[in-house]
Amino acid sequence: MSLGWKWFIEYQTPHSAHMHGIKGVIYSGRSRMQSIDIVDSCEYGKMLILDGKVQSTTRDEHFYHEALVHPTMIAHPRPERILIIGGGEGGTLREVLRHPTVKRAVMVDIDIEVVKNSKTHMPELSRGAFDDDRAELVVGDGRRFVEGCRSRFDVVIVDVTDPLEGGPAQLLYTKEFYEGIKRILGEDGIVVTQATSVYYSAYCFATIYRTVESALGRAGGYQAWIPAYDSMWGFVYGTKGPDPRVLSENEVDDRLVKRGIRDLKFYEGATHRALFTLSKELKTIIKDAAVATDRNPTFMPI
Repeated sequence: MSLGWKWFIEYQTPHSAHMHGIKGVIYSGRSRMQSIDIVDSCEYGKMLILDGKVQSTTRDEHFYHEALVHPTMIAHPRPERILIIGGGEGGTLREVLRHPTVKRAVMVDIDIEVVKNSKTHMPELSRGAFDDDRAELVVGDGRRFVEGCRSRFDVVIVDVTDPLEGGPAQLLYTKEFYEGIKRILGEDGIVVTQATSVYYSAYCFATIYRTVESALGRAGGYQAWIPAYDSMWGFVYGTKGPDPRVLSENEVDDRLVKRGIRDLKFYEGATHRALFTLSKELKTIIKDAAVATDRNPTFMPI
């Protein structure tokens, strides 16, 4: 019996995969940097796929974007100047602009085709964020932007594709890159990056953790379950000042109220505290991990 749809298979490793039922293709093409597919999935609604890896879906994107953005934004006492590296679909920019303290949010993405097609076919993700007067879109290489930047930022959010060998983001997870970010962070600045699966690529998460720590001096990691990724997903931050990990449930909720941030689907004080509970096994892997450099970067298995 035909089920009436096709299957998209996303490989987490050479030996495991997640299957998604696809009702139809909304857009399929290739930019200078990568393949871009936007499909209508059975389980997750519209789905953005880059180089065969699911990036965002309209059903569950709030798990990822709220977890990536708010722990560091809430930890900073007054985040006014924000830099986003990547984030082409606009979800990260949307969440950043929820904070009324923000005066300037610069988003640097290397692939204008991802931005254009996300705005056209998945406007639910950005929800008008690109039209906000505080937002500034720069089309270019995030590494080069950081290296040539003379501005200072309170929070830097790195929302780029996974570190795949030969991929556009492979040098955005190295000590040299994070040292560049440290240079442009303000006095109490914080950087956070997506850091791959803590299960399928635990060594990669751990390497990113140790690499950020080596560049910033103080670092931490946390995780959130992302249904479309079929995994607990890792995030790593480095800080010159406030440490998101030490905030209490009440402190987080109070700051959300004071900033007038309402209608979040995932993030709140209780969630914040739970995010920072890493397993004993993962802590051991972090302890033994190496530091990634330009000459010896880290990669996911596939």
